[in-house]
Amino acid sequence: MRTHLCFQIFLIPIYLILFGVSATCQSDQQSILIQLKNELHFNSSLSSKLEYWNPNVADCCTWLGVNCSNGGQVISLDLSNETISGPINDSSALFRLKNLETLNLAANNFNFTPIPSRFGSLTSLKNLNLSNSWFSGQIPGELSQLTNLEVLDLSSLFALGIRSLKLENPNLGMLVRNLTQLRVLYLDSVNISAQKSDWCQALSSSLLHLEVLSLSNCQLSGPFNDSLGNLQSLSVIRLAQNNLSASVPDFFGNFTNLTVLHLGACNLRGTFPMKILQLKNLQILDLSVNTNLHGSLTDFPVNGSLQSLILSHTNLSGAIPESIGNLKSLSRIELPNSNFSGPIPMSMENLTQLLYLDLSSNNFNGQIPSFQLCKNITHIDLSHNSLSGLIPSAHFQDLQKLVFINLRSNAFSGRVPSSLFNLSQLQKIQLSNNNFNGTLSNFSNPSASFLDTLDLSSNNLKGEIPKSFFQLERLNLLLLSSNNLSGMIKTKELQGLSNLTTLDLSFNNLSIETSPVPLPRLPKFFSLKLASCNLQKFPKLQNQTRLINLDLSDNKIAGEIPTYIWEAGNGGLSYLNLSRNQLTGLQEPYKVPDLAVLDLHSNRLSGAIPIPPQTATFVDYSDNLFNSSLPESIGENLTFAYFFSVSNNLLTGKIPEAICNATYLKVLDLSSNHLTGRIPQCLIEYGGSLGVLNLGNNSLTGEIEGTFPSFCGLNTLDLHGNSLEGELPRSLVNCNMLEVLNLGNNKIIDTYPCFLRNNTSLRVLVLRSNNFYGTVRCNEQQRNNWSKIQIIDIAHNNFNGTVPSECFWQWDAMMMTRDDNWSSKQHLSFMVLQLNNFYYQDTVTVTIKGLELELVKILTLFTSIDISSNNFSGEIPNTIGRLSALYMLNVSHNAFNGSIPSSIGNLSQLESLDMSSNKLTGEIPLVLTDLSFLSVFNLSYNQLEGRIPTGSQFQTFTETSYKGNKGLCGPPLTIRCSRSDVIVPNDTRNLEESNGYDWQFILTGVGFGAGAAIVIGPLVLSKQGRNFWDTYTNKIVEVICLALGIQYAACVLFYQNEDDEKETEDSDENSDEDEFLSELDRSKGRYCVFCTKLDFSWKEAIHDTKCTCFDRTPALSTSVSTSSSEAESPFTKL
Repeated sequence: MRTHLCFQIFLIPIYLILFGVSATCQSDQQSILIQLKNELHFNSSLSSKLEYWNPNVADCCTWLGVNCSNGGQVISLDLSNETISGPINDSSALFRLKNLETLNLAANNFNFTPIPSRFGSLTSLKNLNLSNSWFSGQIPGELSQLTNLEVLDLSSLFALGIRSLKLENPNLGMLVRNLTQLRVLYLDSVNISAQKSDWCQALSSSLLHLEVLSLSNCQLSGPFNDSLGNLQSLSVIRLAQNNLSASVPDFFGNFTNLTVLHLGACNLRGTFPMKILQLKNLQILDLSVNTNLHGSLTDFPVNGSLQSLILSHTNLSGAIPESIGNLKSLSRIELPNSNFSGPIPMSMENLTQLLYLDLSSNNFNGQIPSFQLCKNITHIDLSHNSLSGLIPSAHFQDLQKLVFINLRSNAFSGRVPSSLFNLSQLQKIQLSNNNFNGTLSNFSNPSASFLDTLDLSSNNLKGEIPKSFFQLERLNLLLLSSNNLSGMIKTKELQGLSNLTTLDLSFNNLSIETSPVPLPRLPKFFSLKLASCNLQKFPKLQNQTRLINLDLSDNKIAGEIPTYIWEAGNGGLSYLNLSRNQLTGLQEPYKVPDLAVLDLHSNRLSGAIPIPPQTATFVDYSDNLFNSSLPESIGENLTFAYFFSVSNNLLTGKIPEAICNATYLKVLDLSSNHLTGRIPQCLIEYGGSLGVLNLGNNSLTGEIEGTFPSFCGLNTLDLHGNSLEGELPRSLVNCNMLEVLNLGNNKIIDTYPCFLRNNTSLRVLVLRSNNFYGTVRCNEQQRNNWSKIQIIDIAHNNFNGTVPSECFWQWDAMMMTRDDNWSSKQHLSFMVLQLNNFYYQDTVTVTIKGLELELVKILTLFTSIDISSNNFSGEIPNTIGRLSALYMLNVSHNAFNGSIPSSIGNLSQLESLDMSSNKLTGEIPLVLTDLSFLSVFNLSYNQLEGRIPTGSQFQTFTETSYKGNKGLCGPPLTIRCSRSDVIVPNDTRNLEESNGYDWQFILTGVGFGAGAAIVIGPLVLSKQGRNFWDTYTNKIVEVICLALGIQYAACVLFYQNEDDEKETEDSDENSDEDEFLSELDRSKGRYCVFCTKLDFSWKEAIHDTKCTCFDRTPALSTSVSTSSSEAESPFTKL
């Protein structure tokens, strides 16, 4: 026993060494710690360490956060996350712990006080962590005295502006000069801008053993210096959120120990060196938010270590290589908002460790791989690409950890994968804006589902909404709009969706049946959108106390708007759309809540217009029967409005001056009413925000008074259909963004607006039916540069003189062909609000065949010129043929003379051409028959002559297109053409005009004739020649007949002597042949090919018995016997 006990005593020191058991805390160390506790301010209720330091416990080495050496000295102190607040003074007891090797004060709050310089006295420190502790100011230079330091962490998660830590004096180089043992350096969010671009040299000259370099958000500047390549021990590089403005150096690919490279948001440029991807140990690569970084992915190494690949918001492009399947450890792929393209590699199916996949907003196409083997995946986002094809349900089978899937804005087709409805952990399904079709599947266990978002809008889904959709108790958003769903839905069915806040069933074939009484268990909606749901009545919304957005537009609701609609949401309603119904009035009394959007357009509302709330930003009362005047205070209620329209009503009175108080208006549309008086001068002098001013179709009078400001922002100015007088304000030249200028149907007296020559944005110019006068020719200084003009209408004015040919050289928009501009087809419009892509559609009226046609949506492809009913003279310029994209041309009722320009044949898109009532002479150019789209054509009442061309579209025009031209003849006119009226081809006319013979033509004909006579003459005149001709002709014909299934007997001439003898000698052969031919199908007999033809089915040969094949053989009688006929003629059917 004693021996055994002694042996155990002997082993005690060994146990202490092996298992690191600390010695008992020395008393002075304990007293220092107690004093430190008393100095510090912390929340005892949240403390996990300091609160439990008990002076009655003798051994302080057992206290939480304290470790001691074998000699009882405190060598490690961890007070992180202890809610310590207030400063640490230089006199603090902390600095009496001279043996400290590790000190951690991270995640406390030292109230932006400086780091005490006394930290430099703790010379034994190897690990110092002051991260996220809200220190501020200059980092003391005394820290450079910690020559044993291996780990230094002064980082912060956020930059605190002027309160951030900084390295100015000393700078980074001075701080690390003596820290030669440093292996880990975290200075994230420390301001190191004073170091400028030589921070690489400062690190590489002192920290040769550095393994971790983390300087994110330190205001560093580039470029990288090659000296950084000397730090070959680097395994972690984090330099994110610095404006380096440099390319990634190639030597990064030489850091064989590199495991983490984080260069996000560094304004990197150039091409990324892809050899970095070949590093075997690389685990995390983050290059996100570097939009100027280019390059493409190369093959990944076999058995690479990459776990996280983050390349979002870059300009990297090309395809993802199939070798990505080699990265068996890959768990996170983030490539959104880049330029990647091509198919998604099918090898991704093998990434069994994948947890997070985001390939959204790229140009990927084709089908997607299956994720069936990625059992741990939680997030899939493939939205906003060009992916297509069917998605088999097995692709997502049994992904029980999947939480999020987003496939929006692609071209997927087929049925929605039913396996998605069986994943109980799935919280968000977003499949909108695709081509999914077919019916929807039921959820297998809806009550157990965690689904909170289901977005299937903008697809081609059909059938009824499955009943299980209304049993998803946790569902928060249900978006099914813009499909072909059908069936009846009763509002009481929604009572099972207790957590539903957003419901959108708009634009389907659904019918919603509302309850006659409020339903107490109906979900408390934030947003309810039931547009185009065949609603007959307003739903009972009295209990909807949280409602913010309500859209009941495009239904069949009639009658008055009930008071409770305005009261929905307890006055918190922000968006109300009741447009396109059959509403007739507003139930009194009513109070419009503080709406941002109020849309009542396209109803039958009458009486006074509702006063919009002062909070309104969008107000649309257009297309109703309101018959009041505009309130004098209307401007005060539109203080924040950007859109206000009361067009197409019955409003009367004047436009109040107060309308100009609506200083944020972008669109003001008061058109098509009965407004009178002058245009308020303040509207002309309005600020730069107004983009559309439409006062057309009213009864406004007077001149356009005021000066358009130098910062005029008008895109559309429409004043047509009034009684405005005077001249155009020359200040209109300040509106250099003007695209539509419509002043038609007024009483304006002015000259052609050459002063708008520099307005390169102008697309539509309408001056018709005014009193404009003078020439349209502008001098050299005023020549217009309307390269975008597409509609010009100056008809019914008093313009005179010739039309300058050079103007057609400037109108580039009329020169593009349909194919040139078809891909960029869009409507002429003004973007009212970029945030939600809301546009104001411009309208203009064009005249076709005397009928006014209103173009509600003007395609930028549509082009038209109407200069009719003026006093223009001279010839129509031949340069009109340059406008190859022109759709309509009207030059009628002028005094043009000369011929019709043949260049009009180049206007291949022309659909309407009216040149009537002029003095045009000559013939109608033949090239006009090539205008295949021409549907309206009028040349009446001119002085044209000659035959009317035929062919193509000209066959469809009636005599009204040509009447009043005494010299025209031919269909459809009843006047017949004489021979002299026949239109002769140009080459024949030229020949006749030469008054001689074309000897080249004559000699060529004589030569061919002589040659033929030399060859054919001997064949015809000599017996031997005839036999030669017959032999070879028969061979050719025999080949043809065999191909057609006809038995052919060669033609034999019957000459008196030799032929008779030969016939006698061959009689035996003929008799043998008779026996064979008698067995043939009678429908395939032997005929003379010259007297035989096939029937319509190409099955039976028909012989003409009256045919004589050779001149010397008389017509044979058909009544002779069969035997004699064989001898007499080979042409009779055997």
